[in-house]
Amino acid sequence: MFRRFAVFIVLALLVIGLAGCHNKRVTNPLANVGSKQPDKVLFDRAIDQMKHNHFDQARLILQTLINTYPDSEYLARAKLAVGDSWYAEGGSAALAQAENEYKDFITFFPNMPEAAEAQLKVANIHYRQMEKPDRDFTHAVRAEEEYRQLILQFPDSKLVPQAKERLLEVQEVLAEREFRIGRFYYLRESWPAGIARLESLVDTYPLYSGADEALYLLGSAYEREADQIRATKMNEVAKGSLIRTFEDQAAAAYARIISRYPVMQRAEEARKRLEALHRPVPTPTAEAIAQNKAEEASRGELGHFSKFMMNLHRRPDTSMAAKVGEPSLVDPKQTGAPEVVRDNATALATAAAAAFGGGESKVTVETVGKGAPPPNQPIPRSDTAAAPSPDKAQPEKDAGIPELQPITPGNQVSATPVAPAPAPQQVNEAQGAQPAPGANTAAAAGPDAKADSASAADSKDAKDSSSSKHKKKKGLKKLVPF
Repeated sequence: MFRRFAVFIVLALLVIGLAGCHNKRVTNPLANVGSKQPDKVLFDRAIDQMKHNHFDQARLILQTLINTYPDSEYLARAKLAVGDSWYAEGGSAALAQAENEYKDFITFFPNMPEAAEAQLKVANIHYRQMEKPDRDFTHAVRAEEEYRQLILQFPDSKLVPQAKERLLEVQEVLAEREFRIGRFYYLRESWPAGIARLESLVDTYPLYSGADEALYLLGSAYEREADQIRATKMNEVAKGSLIRTFEDQAAAAYARIISRYPVMQRAEEARKRLEALHRPVPTPTAEAIAQNKAEEASRGELGHFSKFMMNLHRRPDTSMAAKVGEPSLVDPKQTGAPEVVRDNATALATAAAAAFGGGESKVTVETVGKGAPPPNQPIPRSDTAAAPSPDKAQPEKDAGIPELQPITPGNQVSATPVAPAPAPQQVNEAQGAQPAPGANTAAAAGPDAKADSASAADSKDAKDSSSSKHKKKKGLKKLVPF
């Protein structure tokens, strides 16, 4: 019995073995060798080319991936990698091309997390090309705009803190430029231009490392304006009012140093100036003192060797930029020199009006025209009435020249021509000179002789007038040959 059971088991195993030999499972020979999709293969190959600085080959592979697999999951990363290849290559032309690629990526994929990364790299492109404050500031302005765009457009991105730190450095460079221009105008005693620059600086960049110095120069400029008014000859009441206005503005600048920047160098000098102007000295709050101390502690400073090496580079020194605080994201209204002059003129007009008992006093500013010609005036006609002269009385109605007027029933022209002007001999006779022989013959002959002589003179004048019309002028044929 046991032997039969053993034989049965052996036969069953043989049948199962033979069946397995005829039904083998078909397996993928690449299943265990880490196979990849072709778009992933292209992307990895392009990244490897970029690591070896073969940027042209990397862009060619990436472009092949974009054109061949438009639905690939690596499409967005491939387009971003194209911009990265230009960015890593460097150079002004390559950086400009990288900026275009990043802008295209933000346009096509605005909701992807990589869009904030592309915007940060656009801002970094201009950050890398910034120059010193006394040179071209185009890239500094563009960098400020792009960092602000990142903070405002992607507020939830993890790249926002890095963008704010870079933005503070860029604004330090721009503020230093404004300060140098304002000090230039201040040293040359161009007070309105200096005031405009310094006011714009302290309002736009409150975290500037030299904000206390800018405010001190601003207050000093207002004091110089008051000194100029003291030296002018004008009504004392108006002069006092205008001086008081300038001193109030200077005191406001000094007080701002003490209340906002109490631990900086100019705070003590601002206190002395307020006391000299007999103005109250503000007391800074504990929060303002703590904030200003944190700002000053976060600033760095270059050593002597680093300062020497900075002279060999075109990039600016951003070590003095604050590392704490929020950068300004929107520029306030900028102050211009014409606005300062206009405000001073308004203050002068107000002071003059108060000095003269509240009477209206207008101050006008002469402006230069655009060079437009005066409007065309109609040509005066001889048959129209002449304008009355201011120094000579004219009749109520001037008929103009009678000879040129048309003949109407109410305007008859006499057939007798107007007598010509008296000859010099007749003038002499009227003045009592000795008349020539026979000059009074017509007068002695009676009325008939006078009438005959008058008709003879009329006919002679008519003959002369008619002959002058037919007289041929010399040289006319040369001018008009036809």
